[in-house]
Amino acid sequence: MKLVTFKTEGDCRERLGALRSGGVLPLDDAGFSFRDMNDLILNASPQDLSAIAGMRGDGLLIPEGSFELLSPIPRPLQDILCLGLNYTEHAEEAFGYDKGFTANADLPIFFSKRTSYSQGPGAPIPAHEDITSKLDYENELGVVLGRDAYRVEKGRASEYIFGYTIVNDVSARELQTSHKQWYFGKSLDGFSPMGPCIVTADEIAYPPQLDVKTCVNGELRQNSNTRMLIHSIEEIICTLSQGMTLKAGTIIATGTPKGVIMGMKDPVFLKKGDVVSCYIEGIGELSNPIG
Repeated sequence: MKLVTFKTEGDCRERLGALRSGGVLPLDDAGFSFRDMNDLILNASPQDLSAIAGMRGDGLLIPEGSFELLSPIPRPLQDILCLGLNYTEHAEEAFGYDKGFTANADLPIFFSKRTSYSQGPGAPIPAHEDITSKLDYENELGVVLGRDAYRVEKGRASEYIFGYTIVNDVSARELQTSHKQWYFGKSLDGFSPMGPCIVTADEIAYPPQLDVKTCVNGELRQNSNTRMLIHSIEEIICTLSQGMTLKAGTIIATGTPKGVIMGMKDPVFLKKGDVVSCYIEGIGELSNPIG
């Protein structure tokens, strides 16, 4: 099931829906009263989710072209948790750009990304030209937790996953490297576009082995698969949860493959008017212009 947050023209409400062929089924019109996606993740029962998945939506469907998709979670409850250098070839290209990166990480590299608001498909990514000229993209599989996770045992991480989405971990490279930590360069306003939906975990075989592709202005830049993750989703959740509670609603961005701009021989960083399109198999496409 693909769950979305959307709005319709002339209506400022952020509404929840389930994508169907030809449109979206609005959950409020179907009798569900969840305030937002965070509320649904925290409080929807298995019976609720089963009922939503089984509804045909006859007479309720809002047709394609009559609604705008937002980020599925416009206001995350906490900072997004991120994995750095979690594909081998990306670690190598990062090391080639700046020796402050490491090309061989035996343990996962964790960092967080401040996200007060996440924009959805079609919404602009701010260029922040006053403080960066090295704007870059990172297409990543996002894992959304559906229950609190603490001291998760190996082999049980999948039980804590609500679903999957796409996160573009937008990065200002000179801020990321000059401050000797990544938080500032990853956390400017508008640097966490997400979407177009959350695909519930039952729809994707575990562990996910999904094609990951990114285009800039129609040119293919990234082309990989999540089976190439160095540190698996299982390892990520089990490792982090040994010493901290990962609350329901937590979003984990699992790392990006080779093909980012900083890895190019003659990098030309993103500028206003460019369009970044992130695709992950089974989830869809998240496309955003630089504005």
